[in-house]
Amino acid sequence: MELTYLGSNSWLWQWEDLNILVDPWLVDDLVFGNLPWLFRGTRRENPPTLPDRIDLILLSQGLEDHAHKPTLKSLDPNIPVVGSPSAAKVATEIGFTTVTSLSHGESHTLQDKIEIRALPGAPVGIEKENAYLLTAAPQQRLYYEPHGFPPESVKDYAPVDVVINPIVNLELPLAGAIINGKESAIKLAQWLKPKTILATASGGDIDYQGVLLSLLKTGGGVEEVKASLKDSHLDTEVIEPQQGQQISLLSAN
Repeated sequence: MELTYLGSNSWLWQWEDLNILVDPWLVDDLVFGNLPWLFRGTRRENPPTLPDRIDLILLSQGLEDHAHKPTLKSLDPNIPVVGSPSAAKVATEIGFTTVTSLSHGESHTLQDKIEIRALPGAPVGIEKENAYLLTAAPQQRLYYEPHGFPPESVKDYAPVDVVINPIVNLELPLAGAIINGKESAIKLAQWLKPKTILATASGGDIDYQGVLLSLLKTGGGVEEVKASLKDSHLDTEVIEPQQGQQISLLSAN
């Protein structure tokens, strides 16, 4: 399996001849609620060029940093989409022709090769968005949750080969953690015994601005997570990928 980090929450996962585009933000700025004064993300350079064929778009949340409308509008509406209920609604409204909404516990099989199972993910309002567990023969597994809120029930799927999860914490006064990376990365290493944890959510060649930034409290990071894993006698490798970096982790036997 080849995993290419596209910055922010965006990934390209390639398994044999299948190309899965995950939470893509590829064009224009990232703005929440049409309020650029509150928060605005701007790419310094474009992410890597995508393959000519994308077999699936996988969306974990319906928020702009996961279901980025300008990016989705720039893609072929005939590409199948799998997403959380809120993300599926966004894709349907944009005009994608084949949209599968997955609630927690439901699964979708991509071309009889990869099972995609939705698990509880990050809390957004009163709802929980999606995490995903991808399984391909012979029982090779990848777990993805971009905000760091794994359910304890994920233990039932151990062991997992690769975890994609944040390794930093971002907190807002009164609202609490919006990204809970450090603690969740350690929990996932203990629960799932992955060979590798790949950092997501905070990387890429991106400039951020807006009032929201002055309120955010940050913590964690790759060195703190590595030290905690070492103290816990866990040999999971932690990688903080650079934008455009392609990482080969699993053989698709």
